[in-house]
Amino acid sequence: MKALAAFFRLIRWPNLLFIVLTQMLFRYFILPFVYLHAHPGYEGIKLSEKLFYLLVLASVCIAAAGYIINDYFDENIDQVNKSSKVIVGKFIKRRSAILLHAVLSFTGLALSIYIGYQLTNIFIPFFNFLAINILLVYSSTFKKKILIGNILISLLTAWVILVLTVAEYRFRISPEDVVWQRLLKMSFVYAGFAFIISLIREVIKDMEDIEGDIKYGCKTMPIVWGLPVSKVFTAVWIVVLAGVLFAILIYVLQLGWWLSALYSLIAIIIPLLWVLHKLYKANTSAEFHQLSSVVKLIMLAGIVSMLFF
Repeated sequence: MKALAAFFRLIRWPNLLFIVLTQMLFRYFILPFVYLHAHPGYEGIKLSEKLFYLLVLASVCIAAAGYIINDYFDENIDQVNKSSKVIVGKFIKRRSAILLHAVLSFTGLALSIYIGYQLTNIFIPFFNFLAINILLVYSSTFKKKILIGNILISLLTAWVILVLTVAEYRFRISPEDVVWQRLLKMSFVYAGFAFIISLIREVIKDMEDIEGDIKYGCKTMPIVWGLPVSKVFTAVWIVVLAGVLFAILIYVLQLGWWLSALYSLIAIIIPLLWVLHKLYKANTSAEFHQLSSVVKLIMLAGIVSMLFF
């Protein structure tokens, strides 16, 4: 039982549930909204329920494999930053971790190839294969480099949403296809939100883990540029995101979507401004951990906003 519990902690099961929730909300709320006003005879949602759930499973397998390989390479650093949470080498052997990573990666890729074949869409297996390799190289190399690792993880977070848009791609799309244009707009709004909020959280996590990262020679932003510059970098992105969200809030108010606007203000924009305020005074690992947790809740609130469609 201990080994099973350790496995679920290793693959970050709450984060995997977050991926499932994100993709399910997009499939059952955004896609129907996008196709709602399609002209008669227009082909409906391309991604069938069977293929959708296989795609969700592929995403979960690839993400789980990424978490495993990340902990495999971070064992020494985690001994300093979060010794009580170390799993690889303590509850699960390093050799077993590598095997689990390989099995999950292969399963995610095999499912992606099957889905791509069924949809006649080469992009899904190609980009999921790319995601598997990015996670591997990130964990072994880029995580210890300034900014590039943060950007890669943020792009993969956005891919959780964009993969569904790619699945809906039709190879004969005219420039006048209003449905496709609407889908692109909705996709990039949520994928853009996911990218920026993930980037903010990744840099805050680097500030939280600075002690262990310094000990093992990492070159993350807080180490190379210092905490003050890292705070400014994060603050700028928070202001950008809050500004864009406020502009969208004004737009939806013009459509009469009062409940949606109120939700965005209370659950997303105000908490973002709270993080901005607290970031200025934060200096300890515990304070940065608190900010990281709040940012994660803001990310969840942003994804849940799909319900309003």
